[in-house]
Amino acid sequence: MTTTEQRSKQLSGPATAADVDDLLQGRRLVLASNRGPLEYYWDEDGALQARRGSGGVVTALSALGHHAKLSWVASALTEADRLVGMGCLDGSVPGQGECLNARVRFVVSPAEEYDLFYNVFANPVLWFVQHNLHHLLPYSGLTSLVALAWHKGYRPVNRAFADAVLAELRRDDVAPVVMLHDYQFYLAAGFIRDRAPSVILQQFIHIPWPEPSSWRTLPSVIVRGICRGLLANDIIGFQTNRDAANFLTTCEAYLPEVRLDGETGEVFCAGRTTAVRSYPISVHVGALRQLAESEAVLRHERRLRALCGERTIVRVDRLDPSKNLLTGFQAFAKLLERRPDLREKVRFLSFLVPSRTGIAEYQRYARQVFELIETINGAYGRDGWRPIEVFYENNYHQAIAGMRLYDVLMVNSGLDGMNLVSKEGPIVNTRDGALVLSRGAGSYEQLAEGALGVRPYDVGDTSRALEYALEMPTFERRLRARVLRNAVERNDIADWLQAQLADLRAVAGSGRDETEREAAARSA
Repeated sequence: MTTTEQRSKQLSGPATAADVDDLLQGRRLVLASNRGPLEYYWDEDGALQARRGSGGVVTALSALGHHAKLSWVASALTEADRLVGMGCLDGSVPGQGECLNARVRFVVSPAEEYDLFYNVFANPVLWFVQHNLHHLLPYSGLTSLVALAWHKGYRPVNRAFADAVLAELRRDDVAPVVMLHDYQFYLAAGFIRDRAPSVILQQFIHIPWPEPSSWRTLPSVIVRGICRGLLANDIIGFQTNRDAANFLTTCEAYLPEVRLDGETGEVFCAGRTTAVRSYPISVHVGALRQLAESEAVLRHERRLRALCGERTIVRVDRLDPSKNLLTGFQAFAKLLERRPDLREKVRFLSFLVPSRTGIAEYQRYARQVFELIETINGAYGRDGWRPIEVFYENNYHQAIAGMRLYDVLMVNSGLDGMNLVSKEGPIVNTRDGALVLSRGAGSYEQLAEGALGVRPYDVGDTSRALEYALEMPTFERRLRARVLRNAVERNDIADWLQAQLADLRAVAGSGRDETEREAAARSA
């Protein structure tokens, strides 16, 4: 399988405007994702304001607006977004210029339709299936609920996104390049391709793609629809070689009409060829280091230093079942039980970000996590000292400050697309800290040499890894920390973007008739 690492040998250094323009051959880039680069809101005085959108996809892609002609299609997530999207409000407001280097087109979906699309089908069903969290699915009435959400939510919203992308295609004489993002839009490429047969389409999936057996939870007609929708793309990008291979075998299992080329990673279906690639996402190393030295971060660091122990464990996660928080805290409790000498010496700083708080499964999981933390603090705390200190808020500067201070960074997610925390930590850390890393995290493919790998749901294995990390000899800590830093520096966010753009350029120059492509875009 072709990887980012192999291709990036021809594309060294950070992306520049000239690099991106050359790779796109002057074409405009149309991005589509559920979250956009900004969101609108009303301040305390009732004035319309704009702020940068949240989420890893936005963080990874926003920089492209500095280097390319960019349009971004996104869901209207706030009431103010909806009014701007419908043309009822002028979106030129304070704050917009700081976070917007793109033309934004909001897709305004009916509330019930969007709820079925996002809160019933995409999350939790697709999310849980793709993270092997089947046990959290509400099996009672699941089949009828999934069918309803698929037909009345997921398909209509995907079609609406396709319509918005097609409207963007009509703005150019030369067809833009379209990049779709993530699991919310598995059907969009098919809807676009039906009306613009020659447009260049790429889709990147940020979450894991599991083995074919994991998809048995869903009706086979839906799985086939998902695979066929994705195969309307010219290129499908995944985080890891494992995910790309699993997608190929899923297509083989569910679509008898496909033909695979395992050597090239290509799928032949319905007269089309789709390339399946892996592009491990990463961080912007330079910008991250600059942020870590900013006064906003250092102010948090000074406050957090007083909470550190002789040795400090840190974790930074969304409060999501896929992050496997319960096993991590159980492993820490087992360590304190087995090693009384570490009590009151080792502190666990846990930075948890609220996630999907409106979904019942997430609410139950959050209660379990906080109850376990309370139990551990009650069992091992002494005179106002608690072994686990929790920060439950979305505060990125504070989280970066925490990662500067760790002696051990715990990343024990169950199955993770990539996990950028495992890449951010080694870049900003000031203590040559150790990384305890789940073998289920996508980043393990790149960071295994420097990390202490653990089986994610094995409490004993994770506890022993924590113990070794806390007592690791200084020379080994420094060596492993250097290996981790080098691995991230060799493949940062610029390499991730450039590898995809280079492959898209190859598609654009693959001999397709340009007149046909332009005519298709204008008639879309």
